[in-house]
Amino acid sequence: MSQWLTLFQKEILEMWRNFKWIWVPITFILLGVSKPITTYYTPQIIKSFGDLPEGAVIDIPPPSAAEVFIQALSQYSSLGVLIIVLSTMGIIAAERKSGVAAMILVKPVSYLSFVTAKWAGGILLLWFSLFIGSIATWYYTGILFAWIPAGDLIQSLLLYGLWLTVVLTLTVFFSASLMTPGIAGFLSIAIVIIFNIISSTFSTWLEWSPAQLTSYANEVLLSKTVPEQALSTSLIAFVCIIVLLGFSVVIFRKKELAS
Repeated sequence: MSQWLTLFQKEILEMWRNFKWIWVPITFILLGVSKPITTYYTPQIIKSFGDLPEGAVIDIPPPSAAEVFIQALSQYSSLGVLIIVLSTMGIIAAERKSGVAAMILVKPVSYLSFVTAKWAGGILLLWFSLFIGSIATWYYTGILFAWIPAGDLIQSLLLYGLWLTVVLTLTVFFSASLMTPGIAGFLSIAIVIIFNIISSTFSTWLEWSPAQLTSYANEVLLSKTVPEQALSTSLIAFVCIIVLLGFSVVIFRKKELAS
């Protein structure tokens, strides 16, 4: 256990040195708060720059707080995914390419501890950024529109965060399987996009797909209830995470032993 904690602390420190603990949370905050602010001031912006005829009246029905918050969270399932992949794609591949991983593994360090410590560091960064960004968005949404109940906020964040955890674990898998971070990132984004398209196109048959977690999170905010499929989908997402993490360790071990 002490070995794992040492590797985990090393990963946290490395993220500080790369300023990930600064730019990733800040980016999540900016992505989130931009939506309620732009939505609130859209009529004024149109009036100022729309070159409308004299006497024209702009009457845009204001969206509900839940709708605004959903639009803000959708930023995390698009641009947020890109940020997660970019910040994680070299988490193992870069160290393999530079030879740092080989130097660490020369010591009595298990492959399981090495991979899971890096994954845990990425997870901590992800959930911290998601929490900070969502709280900032919730605050601005409450100030400009209406306050969303804390219970609904937490439930929706848990579902969103679980999907983003699947994305991060997929990126760690490719980072452990390949030596080029760019290729690992490209494959991760490509698979997430394909998975999202298939899940949304065949949503009736793929209610259990982890990609549907974002839809269930939105439904929590709109209807104030957790969909029945959310529990089974969450369990499948956990299984996907464990399987991907297990394959990451196995493939990484084979690659290192072969090199």
